Amino acid sequence: MNPATSSPLIVTLLIKLGVVALLAGFVARFSQFRRLILEERRSPRQKLDLAAFLGVPFMLGVLVRLLAHYPSADLSLEATVLAGLLGGTIVGLGVGMLVSLPAWLIGHEFIAPLVAALFAVIAGSARSLCPDKEEIWKFSPFIDLSLYRSIKQRFKHPAIDWQVLFSLVCVILEIFRLSIGRIAHGRLFYLSSPHPWTNVLIVLTTLVAVGLPVRIWNTTRIQRKLEDQELALMQARVDALISQINPHFLFNTLNTVSSLVRFDPDTARTVVLKLANILRRRLKAQVHFLPLRQELEFIDDYLDIEVVRFGREKLQIHKEIDPEALDMVVPSMILQPLVENSIRHGIGPKIEGGTITLRARRNNGKLAIEVSDDGVGIPREKRHEVYDSGIGISNVRERLKVLYGQECSFDIHSKPGQGTSIRVEIPELIASEAAAQALPAHMSS
Repeated sequence: MNPATSSPLIVTLLIKLGVVALLAGFVARFSQFRRLILEERRSPRQKLDLAAFLGVPFMLGVLVRLLAHYPSADLSLEATVLAGLLGGTIVGLGVGMLVSLPAWLIGHEFIAPLVAALFAVIAGSARSLCPDKEEIWKFSPFIDLSLYRSIKQRFKHPAIDWQVLFSLVCVILEIFRLSIGRIAHGRLFYLSSPHPWTNVLIVLTTLVAVGLPVRIWNTTRIQRKLEDQELALMQARVDALISQINPHFLFNTLNTVSSLVRFDPDTARTVVLKLANILRRRLKAQVHFLPLRQELEFIDDYLDIEVVRFGREKLQIHKEIDPEALDMVVPSMILQPLVENSIRHGIGPKIEGGTITLRARRNNGKLAIEVSDDGVGIPREKRHEVYDSGIGISNVRERLKVLYGQECSFDIHSKPGQGTSIRVEIPELIASEAAAQALPAHMSS
């Protein structure tokens, strides 16, 4: 078939490149497809999914060519070669059969399935022979630059040039289709021209039409890898901060035990049992997020230890918790450092002791948590040092910054001789099994 009789072939080729770029961008929008192209070893189900993502849109292009007589939409060869290179022979065969099915049923192009199968086998074999599959993703439509750099590199380090090989595969297959199409007399779709140089443009267009989706999808693939690496880095930072808090808490509690063990062994034993309960709970629930209800239960265990140390007459605990806030998700071990800071630096220095008040409520799409005391307060000359001094406060601020970015707030208000209040606001999240086990949506999306 020769479209040159109905419209300028050059325009047809340019539209063809626009269509392949449009289809490649459309397919790249699907998150499942983005996950599939990250995998180099795929299960049978994944191969079937990949064949569907590549085959269905390009099959529709063949239908447009048959029903609307729009030859620029037919990218059957390019789709089959792409599938073979990116997914292997099986995926290539699946895509080849999909794109050739309308041509066989509607256009009576009976050679199309056989040619598609041959293209799939050749492209899949080229993929199998390539030892480093990353070479496939380097395949570029910018032919002159690719070949120049590649040839220059091979002069320095002689080896098989896979970029040249993939280019030759595309060129040879297009030339083969042109030759078979002229012999088959309407049994196979192809573009051709009586002018040799125009036929050269047809071959080059096929080469670019194969390389262009590879570049588009590789950009998406690299972006997804960077997002995964960023998520892994944030996960590692959170793990490091949590591991910093736990030894800090354990060290301070053991100091309390050591101060009691000589003159009050029974109380020391009680503290050790409370500490064992806390550690047992932490070992059973190694999660980064949990409902506020569970975090408060952990704080109760911790406060039991501190009440034993200070005495009930010197350390009073008040709670003002909105029942609706109990199912809100909070970072684990986020309250304990704040409570510990109030006890150690606020109530501890007061001879007569004092009161710790815990407040939590929902406020305009935020969860507001406040830990306040009526202790000695923070001297004016030391207020600017509070945010960065000590493990507890700096750790909590850093974790909130990593987890929520600009969506959270952390404020300290203090008056010397009257006490200190630490207020935290974080985005409101309802507790669920998934939310309690994973990072927030803005980190994992």
